[in-house]
Order: sequence, then structure tokens, then C-alpha cells
Amino acid sequence: MVDEKKDVSQKDEAKEAQPETKETVEKTEETTTTSELDRADQIAERQKRENDRREKILEREESLEARRAIGGTTEAGKTEETKEETPGEYAKKVMENDI
Repeated sequence: MVDEKKDVSQKDEAKEAQPETKETVEKTEETTTTSELDRADQIAERQKRENDRREKILEREESLEARRAIGGTTEAGKTEETKEETPGEYAKKVMENDI
């Protein structure tokens, strides 16, 4: 068991000691480029899905706003709000004979 570990560790050391060849560097760059391209494709797909979702939401909001504009509002059933006059406002009305 110990001998197997030594053999494995020696193989790992041998791999680390080997200088990188042109082929190894090209494979590494190719793998990196491929993975970067895959990642870029995933990001683009995610952005497309998000844009589609936002477009649907915007359409719903526009539809709702149009219905509100066309429908208008009604005063039925609403209570009229009265404004409390301050003593100064009341005095001003009395002096101007608006009462």
C-alpha cells in the first residue's frame, strides 16, 4: 500500500517536472477558449431568457395602463374630503366678505 502511494506520488512529480510542450500549451489554450465560449453562450442564453421575460412584463404593464386610461375613474361611492380651515384662513375670508 505504501509502495503504491510512492509510485503515484513519483508519477505526479514526474508530470510536474516535465516541461510544457507546444502541444500541451495548445491543448490548454484550446480547452480554455472552448470553455470561455461555452460560458459566453450560456450567458447570452440567460440574457435572452431574461429579456423575453422582461418584455412580457412590459407588455402586461402597458396593457394595464391602457385599461386604466380608457376606463377612467368614477366619483360614485367616494366621500368628499373637506379641508379644515385655520383660524387665520377663516379671518381672511371674513375680511374679504367671502362668507
